[in-house]
Amino acid sequence: MSEVIIGIDLGTTNSEVAVVQDGKIIVIEDNHQKILPSFVGMSDSGEILVGEAAKNQYTLYPEHTIKSIKRQMGQDIKVSMGDKEYSPQEISAIILKRLKSIAENYLGHAVQKAVITVPAYFSDAQRQATREAGEIAGLEVVRMINEPTAAALSYEAQQQAHKKVLVYDLGGGTFDVSVVSIEDDVVEVLASHGNNQLGGDDFDNKIVEYIVEHLEDKHDLDISESPKVMARIARAAEKAKRALSDDPFIKLEEEYLCEKEGTPIHLSLELSRIDYESLIEDYIDETLEAVHIALKGAELTVSNIDEVLLVGGSTRTPMINDRLYQEFGVEPHKEINPDLCVATGAAIQAAMIAGQSIGSVLVDITPYTFGTSVVGELNGEYCHDRFAPIIHKNSSLPISKTEAFCTMFDGQKEVEVIIFQGEDPDALNNIKIDEFIVEGLSDAPAGNVITIQLTLDLNGILQVSAQEKATGLEKSITINNALSDYEETDLEQAKQRINALFNDDEKEVFDAEDEEHHEIIKATALLEKAKRQMEEASDEDKEDMVDLIEQINDAIKAEDFETLSTTTEELADILYYLDE
Repeated sequence: MSEVIIGIDLGTTNSEVAVVQDGKIIVIEDNHQKILPSFVGMSDSGEILVGEAAKNQYTLYPEHTIKSIKRQMGQDIKVSMGDKEYSPQEISAIILKRLKSIAENYLGHAVQKAVITVPAYFSDAQRQATREAGEIAGLEVVRMINEPTAAALSYEAQQQAHKKVLVYDLGGGTFDVSVVSIEDDVVEVLASHGNNQLGGDDFDNKIVEYIVEHLEDKHDLDISESPKVMARIARAAEKAKRALSDDPFIKLEEEYLCEKEGTPIHLSLELSRIDYESLIEDYIDETLEAVHIALKGAELTVSNIDEVLLVGGSTRTPMINDRLYQEFGVEPHKEINPDLCVATGAAIQAAMIAGQSIGSVLVDITPYTFGTSVVGELNGEYCHDRFAPIIHKNSSLPISKTEAFCTMFDGQKEVEVIIFQGEDPDALNNIKIDEFIVEGLSDAPAGNVITIQLTLDLNGILQVSAQEKATGLEKSITINNALSDYEETDLEQAKQRINALFNDDEKEVFDAEDEEHHEIIKATALLEKAKRQMEEASDEDKEDMVDLIEQINDAIKAEDFETLSTTTEELADILYYLDE
């Protein structure tokens, strides 16, 4: 029996874990849910919350909860959760550790290896940070694949065809577009483009701004300095965004949002889909510009695209479907689940690595150009920072390229090699990812040849070597995350730190810091469920539900935990029979 390797979609908003068993792709459920919200929270006593529990506590205790950590990956920062600070890798590791536990509970044995997906436009630093998060979580990341590529694998698994497919991937925090060639059992990515800071979170923020302006205009009230109020507004904005995918109008309502001079302030605001789409139109325009850049990179036109595949929950926005239809003249495909197809693609790749007979061959690319800075002409003038590409954007992976450069003066004893990532002819406008010095060169005239070799592996991790051609003198480095640069000791300390947050049996601790905290979290989750199921209830049940919701809200506000426990149980009973 081959070793089981799991596939993980580590998303900005939601994450999933999947596996291939007996030739069948399974997205593993946890408490009957295939999607784990990418929220991490902590109680004052240091107990950890992951997923739905953390998401439910967010509006009550935003200072104890972290969301959308994926946007900080690759940055040398710390984020606060309660009175402690963590790196983005550590927060992502907590999510990965939870997904690992979900998989182990389902499989009935330990899991050590995973394929993790990343946005196609993730930089080398962001990819390395993701690998580090996996290591901290106790996972060997055997491969990282691009999210649009994973989606294309899921799509290809359902059919055999010769097609050119455009994968439009808009998630909660990132956007990617890839042009993919599917021929029999080969999935080849031809070109990619994207934006690591564009996604559904930005759509939410536009609605949040809309609400904040409304409150300022109507009540002369600035709520931006209140984390709890802003957390409630953010939740209302996300719900409105989702609702506007199906309805032309939505009523934003939040009771007792705050007080002004002793008077309660309530939010009651209608938002139309037309107005919402006007708020996000610039973002959609930006994604379409990226689409045409990717097409140009693949040396194709709109007419060459046979199908458009939508990936990511944010693609449910009707405007996106409409604009893509206008561009390509074909109805975008929605038959594969946009929330789950990346995880299933990761599982397919994992099964292939584990030696299972799946059938697909994956050819992925680098979304960036890598090179060095040299002395040369730039904009009609000589400078020291002209960018010299070595590995070009959209090159197939793995790849190794070597270029020759020359010393500038007689007897030059050393050369500085600076590696950049980007597309601008001015190296300083690109991302500097590492540098090193080759010392001890021979006493040679100007023009002494130095070769620089760049090697990019299947995970998009870069190795660099520089060699003096005449003597063979060489220096090489592996470029890890140049921003946070975790050492082995740092990784081990981070691993121990995160393990300490969990019970010895690897199960997540969902208890709150005390019974009262737990009751509030449970009640909040139940209120959300009740509001979702209100339309399905009979008139009699609906009336009881409305009364109970009011009583629960009053009990939370008054911190009347005895009443809260009783009313929560009554509401839970009604919802139980509605589920039957």
